[in-house]
Amino acid sequence: MSLSGKRLSKRLEANVDEIKQRLGSSDDLIVKSMTGLQGWHGVLVYIDGLTDSTIIHHSILDFLMSENQASARNSVMSGSDTLHYIKETVLAAGEVTIIEDYDKLFLNLLSGVAILLLEDCEECLAIAAEGWKDRNVSEPTSQGVVRGPMEAFTENIRTNTALIRRKIKDPQLWLVGRSIGSVTQTNVAVMYLNEIAEKSLVDEVFRRLDKINIDGILESGYIEEFIQESSYSPFPTVYNTERPDTIAAGLLEGKVAILVDGTPFALLVPALFVQFFQSAEDYYQRADVSTLLRLLRYVSFLITMLAPSVYIAITTFHQEMLPTGLLINLAAQREGVPFPAFVEALLMEVTFEILREAGVRMPKTVGQAVSIVGTLVIGQAAVDAGIVSAVMVIIVSITAISSFVIPAVNISISVRMIRFGLMGLAASFGLFGILMGVILLVLHLNTLKSFGVPYMQSLAPFVWEDQKDTLFRFSWKNMRTRPLATGVRNLVRQKKATDLTK
Repeated sequence: MSLSGKRLSKRLEANVDEIKQRLGSSDDLIVKSMTGLQGWHGVLVYIDGLTDSTIIHHSILDFLMSENQASARNSVMSGSDTLHYIKETVLAAGEVTIIEDYDKLFLNLLSGVAILLLEDCEECLAIAAEGWKDRNVSEPTSQGVVRGPMEAFTENIRTNTALIRRKIKDPQLWLVGRSIGSVTQTNVAVMYLNEIAEKSLVDEVFRRLDKINIDGILESGYIEEFIQESSYSPFPTVYNTERPDTIAAGLLEGKVAILVDGTPFALLVPALFVQFFQSAEDYYQRADVSTLLRLLRYVSFLITMLAPSVYIAITTFHQEMLPTGLLINLAAQREGVPFPAFVEALLMEVTFEILREAGVRMPKTVGQAVSIVGTLVIGQAAVDAGIVSAVMVIIVSITAISSFVIPAVNISISVRMIRFGLMGLAASFGLFGILMGVILLVLHLNTLKSFGVPYMQSLAPFVWEDQKDTLFRFSWKNMRTRPLATGVRNLVRQKKATDLTK
């Protein structure tokens, strides 16, 4: 039975029966009856495990049953007057609000809020008493750095927003909440710097969030799929991270952050292609070191995407490109291999993907050992058995290691998917097939957008001012303005050096 808009009853027993019926008289539903010294009769309702027992007993029950209220007011009051009196005078809890309908009552009750109902009153009090157990702030597991903050988001949305506010102590950092999911009623927070973020971008974020119509949101990946630009592209158009400093840096560049309760991964929009190759550590090391590491990531990206397909193309169609000595060596290795180069590469790549996935899903104590030992043992055994050549094992190993250099896991997965398509083109058309696949890939990248911003912004269309933080990372003294990609309202990041001395 739907309770949409249904108001509370004046009868206390009817309200309690409605709550019990809707929750199936669940064992964790606590209903405590009480009678005040002024003669009022009420019930305190809360969910065991979602509330803080210290707040319940010391900030609510002790004050409700205290004799201080008896001498404070001796006149006879109605149920509604008593409720307001308790709210304003008796309770010491921090946040107390008045609720008039069942929808808000259940939303607050199942969010860890204690509900106080009184006889002869069509309103109730929602008393903040949240206190469920959550994970402590720990080190990032998927985006680690050598130098930089060693803290990551948790599953508690309030902890996550606090971690961001610790880094940006500006009143212009605005937070707007949403409740998404008709059943889960998941809390979603949108954070942005009002003086920097473009208003049209903020409005577009809220428009897409408000269009989501689903019964449950359990992770930020749900939100990501609903608000992303294209559902059929292998490239992610929404950036996700578990690092508060990465979110803070994005906010300072005019981007919008979306945090979801119950997950340590926050979303950042708009997302650009070059952003997935930037690590938080790039901005904590010297500019020259960061530039070298960033260029290394782009080289690793190309190796991950092209190495197996180039090997297949050369050994199948373009042997004349190899030096004679190397060609003879490869031919000798492949003499006993029964499969063509494409099948050989496909077999090894699929095997390694299986080992990689097994290492992730297995317990941490044995997962890494299985992936490493399994790769070495299977690779060596395959070479000894004459199923694959030794050079193929080398190619697959270099490709796999290069994929781990890319900071963002989701773009790394995208490259691994594309690699198989390029291998098929290389087996069919050689280097011409690879060239055709790369051209189609570049064309596809240039058609993508993220919240109205071209996905290849800074490179295509080429923006000279943004090159200071794209392929290269200039020193902070030279990055006086914010990137133009997101169309920020306040372009100036820092004053000129001559102005700082005044």
